[in-house]
Amino acid sequence: MADGAVDGFIHDKFAPIRAAFEANLANGTDVGASYCATVEGEVVVDLWGGFADEARTRPWERDTIINVYSTTKTMTALTALLVADRGELDFDAPVAKYWPEFAANGKQDIKVSHLMSHSAGLSGWKEPIDLETLYDWDKATRLLAAQAPYGAPGTASGYHAITQGYLVGEVVRRITGKSLGTVFREEIAEPLGADFHIGLPASEDARVADLIPPPPGVGISDGKQTELQHNMSHNPGVDVHWTRTRAWRGAEIPAAGGTGNARSIALVHTILANGGVAKGKRFMSEAGCRKALELQIEGQDLILAGPARFGMGFGLAGGAVPLPNPNSMYWGGYGGSLIIIDMDARTTFGYAMNKMAGTTTGDMRALGLAVAMWQTLGLIPA
Repeated sequence: MADGAVDGFIHDKFAPIRAAFEANLANGTDVGASYCATVEGEVVVDLWGGFADEARTRPWERDTIINVYSTTKTMTALTALLVADRGELDFDAPVAKYWPEFAANGKQDIKVSHLMSHSAGLSGWKEPIDLETLYDWDKATRLLAAQAPYGAPGTASGYHAITQGYLVGEVVRRITGKSLGTVFREEIAEPLGADFHIGLPASEDARVADLIPPPPGVGISDGKQTELQHNMSHNPGVDVHWTRTRAWRGAEIPAAGGTGNARSIALVHTILANGGVAKGKRFMSEAGCRKALELQIEGQDLILAGPARFGMGFGLAGGAVPLPNPNSMYWGGYGGSLIIIDMDARTTFGYAMNKMAGTTTGDMRALGLAVAMWQTLGLIPA
């Protein structure tokens, strides 16, 4: 393949998706990207192309991976759903049942479901922290356990952009005795052969593409903010260049630090799209998968400042992103990565790129590719 050219696999009927993907790279909307779609667990689109760096010296190859920020949250949610499906975790139970120290400062009644749906009132740390705290699991979780919530739990969502991974991850650690990244790797990624990592080994660094920060003035820390939004985005601040360091890649930051590509994102979520079965192996019961669709909270999100409908760890149809089928869910990452899971059509669409937009939860590039897929599948008019 020529450097930067589009490569991969696509069923003939999905040719419009390839055209849209190629156009994004040709017109500079994307620098390097990957897109993958599955139907009934079968890969029908698996494309990649462009360049892995802003200088366009490294082609984006089949096994190129990249930090996908909050798309990592869906891996964390799936891990918690898996632990719950086998009877070890009750989402309706107080967090303190599993993590006794968490009951401090009036948090004794916060449920695990509140953590999963960003409604625990813990959108950020009250104590000033720095980047090193994100690399110190014990300190990050200890501070969250000690602080009071910002608001009454369960009354509104306030996007837990970084904290959610530590909160859910610590519950999983208390139950299993293993870090969330380890449970995810051993019980989901490795059995599937999915190239997604929450805590990337140094041996894989050469495959990682460079995230290209969004234009000045449109990043997550820019613009007029409420006190709550300012706390989330400035304590600590967000510097895209951290994702190019070994410390960030190697740390387990289960709400924002995952590294993968569209293929692995789409593959992992075939578990949910196909009622708990992927690659011929049953990972979960169908009821355990559908737990993700149970609406926990809806309304204006205090951090995202837009409409939100949260299920158990995922955004649901009817929120900010239009989805053609009701039993669908999604989430995206800062800059533009996205996963859409449709249990009715039994499809997954994954997108990962390096040229970042100012959005926090996906943007029109991925959604445009999804629309082309929906049209081809007959889910929406062409």
